[in-house]
Amino acid sequence: MNQSVQKPAAPARRARGRPPANDPTRTNDPERTMADILAVATREFADKGLAGARIDEIAEATRTSKRMIYYYFGSKEGLYVAVLEDAYRRIRSIEAELHLEDLAPEDALRRLVGFTYDYQLANPDFIRLVMTENIHRGEFLAQSKSIQQLNVPAIDAVRAVYQRGVKAGVFRKDVDPVDLHMSISALCFFNVANRHTFGLIFKRDLDSPRAVGARRDSIVEMVVRFVRK
Repeated sequence: MNQSVQKPAAPARRARGRPPANDPTRTNDPERTMADILAVATREFADKGLAGARIDEIAEATRTSKRMIYYYFGSKEGLYVAVLEDAYRRIRSIEAELHLEDLAPEDALRRLVGFTYDYQLANPDFIRLVMTENIHRGEFLAQSKSIQQLNVPAIDAVRAVYQRGVKAGVFRKDVDPVDLHMSISALCFFNVANRHTFGLIFKRDLDSPRAVGARRDSIVEMVVRFVRK
């Protein structure tokens, strides 16, 4: 990952509608075209960071043009922000389908932690994007109101599960839901972000099914024991 920090201009507002009529890659399905661009750009930014990613390579891989990409997203930085928004939107939309309210508090917490572990393990590009944005000190994430709004339901879900547990007498009363969310994220994030270096240093095969399952169980149990009364 390229970790050089630049101070590019703020991303331009994303254009709406169809690309210019004289664009050789004009399409009758702009939504699909934008989705294809976002999918390829996600891999490009995740692998190379903002500084290392190349619009030329994204255009070639999607069989579009730089002009079309700039039309839809305004700039390279605008495309990067759109990739971040899409990444957060995907994980939050799946979280909303967990139906935690249908489960007892401890079971709901176990499902939430297990989902977070499974999703991050299956989507390492999401982890790399978050790492890249932290290198930029959250500069671009701060420019997106939609990302900040997308994360409100995530905290609300943790808070609802925790408060139900407190009311039922199974969770202790001194836990901050935001801190709990941070702890869940930290445990699951480290498992993906550091597994290669950690595995090499301590001579552990962290990618084996047995190791993956054992680590998942351990993280779920740690979080549950942390909040249990």
